[in-house]
Amino acid sequence: MEKWYHKAVPDIETKKSKSIIHPFVVKGHTGLTINPYHGCQHRCGYCYATYEWSPDFFDKIYAKSNAAEVLENQLKSWKSKAIEPVMVSSATDPYQPAEIKYNLTRKCIEVLQRYGVPYYIFTKSSIILRDLELHKKYKDMCFLVWSITTCNERVRRLIEPGTPPASSMFTTIKRFVDAGVCCGVNVDPILPLITDSREELELILDSCKVLGVKYVFGAVLRLREDIWQRMITILMSLDIEHGVDEYERIYQFTKPLKPGYNINANECYSTRILHDLKQMISERGMIFDFPVYMRSRQIIGSHVRDVIHRMGPGQQLTLMKYM
Repeated sequence: MEKWYHKAVPDIETKKSKSIIHPFVVKGHTGLTINPYHGCQHRCGYCYATYEWSPDFFDKIYAKSNAAEVLENQLKSWKSKAIEPVMVSSATDPYQPAEIKYNLTRKCIEVLQRYGVPYYIFTKSSIILRDLELHKKYKDMCFLVWSITTCNERVRRLIEPGTPPASSMFTTIKRFVDAGVCCGVNVDPILPLITDSREELELILDSCKVLGVKYVFGAVLRLREDIWQRMITILMSLDIEHGVDEYERIYQFTKPLKPGYNINANECYSTRILHDLKQMISERGMIFDFPVYMRSRQIIGSHVRDVIHRMGPGQQLTLMKYM
């Protein structure tokens, strides 16, 4: 059956960016994000970051080779006294395999730390373990989140073939929890008929509790025309009887779907799934939310006194102008 990617290993190219830190809005939440890479080798069939303007998202990775330098220049000229916590990354995985070679995420994190900017990271990778000491020294100002969709290896290999097994991610999470870094798990997206059973969710949540993870949250899959086409392939590959018909019922759409529109599962289904998820999280003593400091504004410069002392006079004037 035809897949949504075509190459066994994606091509990787470098490119220059004019800017790297951008505002974004997700479900009414506003914030800032940086994406050191464009495209993603994890190749998740449900990926929201794929659009018609990025047809080679799974087969060509662009490494933004000047990401750290551009980020530093943007922070030097920041025009507000306050800055939102920065999400690393919103449209790709910052610790996908390309990071082993290019180190762009690490370099950007080092810049954020120098300027005292809080950050949170979403990843499906165990490669982040390489940067354990880097995040550990900033543990009061960062929040690391692993997106874990399933503990079922047969399902994982099909729906997100470029990701490591859940067991590998749990091993990585334990190292960070033991180091005192604030960690979370995002069960997102929850896939109807595939990963939405109580047994599936409890496997993830029980592992989180054992590891000492404090924050767990999740959401039900949103459909879009391109995502739906990939989900049809997944449903058929898993031999889920009447899967396509059931999705049409759960999402209450008529064919053909209009490109660019997101469709939520019907309220009855979503309410039940999220109610059960929140209840299971609460029963295990965990929190369905972000840490408070990841939802507040940070005064830029509050942790950069040493940086200023290391700068030349011209650089100090440039930075202090905006503090």
